[in-house]
Amino acid sequence: MTQPSFDSPEAVHIYFDFLCPYAWRGLELADVLRRDHGHTFALRHFSLVQGNHPENAESRHHPVWWLTEQQGGGSEMLDESLRAFLADKAAARQGEDARWRFALALLRARHRDAASLDAATVQAAANQAGLNLGEFEADLEGDEARRAELRSDLAAAAELGVFGTPTFALPSGHAAYFRFANLVPPEGALAAWQLYVSVLESDARIETIKRAKRA
Repeated sequence: MTQPSFDSPEAVHIYFDFLCPYAWRGLELADVLRRDHGHTFALRHFSLVQGNHPENAESRHHPVWWLTEQQGGGSEMLDESLRAFLADKAAARQGEDARWRFALALLRARHRDAASLDAATVQAAANQAGLNLGEFEADLEGDEARRAELRSDLAAAAELGVFGTPTFALPSGHAAYFRFANLVPPEGALAAWQLYVSVLESDARIETIKRAKRA
């Protein structure tokens, strides 16, 4: 089976990491927009483990330490992140909707249910997403191909200068990290997205908005 492509000229690319709760909230928002409002999104990976690695401190655009070159047995975050990314690449081979169901199931397991991103959690997410488990396991065994697909995402994220998740890259070329304090309710999804896009594309060139926190 060849790697499917769900890109279109109108697609917004979402760079996310399964370790990140803000990424989970961002994908929940995007899922409402794609299902209820006809928006098109392409899921892409950015590794916080790779991005924050000390060997990559000099430039996020030119990493020298790559997650895809690691074999596991490192830190818990490294192992969980790599396992989740490769599983998501395997799920993607069963179609766009299956891939979204899997990604959201795995994110909810981690951030809503406080589960570890271990093999059992990945298997449970695949079951919940309704994947063909035989095909999923076979594609997981295609480790070299999945790593190459992941490497392509990480290279694109490095070129774009992604530093946090979720980062939304618009077809217009604008891209920015969007940190969600809470899940956006479905009825507020469209308004939240329109506000984000208007700020990002404004001539005011707003770079950072960060709320003050009272004692």
